Amino acid sequence: MNGWIFPALILALLTAAVWKRLAVYDLFVAGAKEGMRTAVQVLPNLAAMLCAISMMRAAGLLDALCAACAPALLWLGLPPEIAPLVLIRPVSGSGALAMLEELLERYGPDSRIGLIASTVMGSSETIFYTVCIYLSASARKNSGYAIPCSLLGMAVSTWLAGMLF
Repeated sequence: MNGWIFPALILALLTAAVWKRLAVYDLFVAGAKEGMRTAVQVLPNLAAMLCAISMMRAAGLLDALCAACAPALLWLGLPPEIAPLVLIRPVSGSGALAMLEELLERYGPDSRIGLIASTVMGSSETIFYTVCIYLSASARKNSGYAIPCSLLGMAVSTWLAGMLF
């Protein structure tokens, strides 16, 4: 039954477009062109961010930041082993996923560290990546309160994950 949902949705959209007398193919092509323009606009910002992440890892800055964060995490009741995940998650989804995999392999998915790490991964977003993509694709260039509020939300969800497990 679930295999029919996507084709049925496409058929419903096409039927509605024909009903409204829209040029479906022309609209599709126009949307694809706009998507390609957006991808070209976003690519330099994305490349710069990925380069910065790689340089941070290679220079040992991540390890130094994790060591500096360990006392604060312990004070909050969180294991310091999740520090790399907490630091990488707002910047890189794939890096955070690799960090989660490493933590789950080392400590197990049912361990306190595994449960907290999984909750952090599921309750947070790649904040800087998302803002980078949004701002490079839109005319608006001021993020306003988006970054501070997102970081605060991630900090609270991380702390609550430590309190729950």
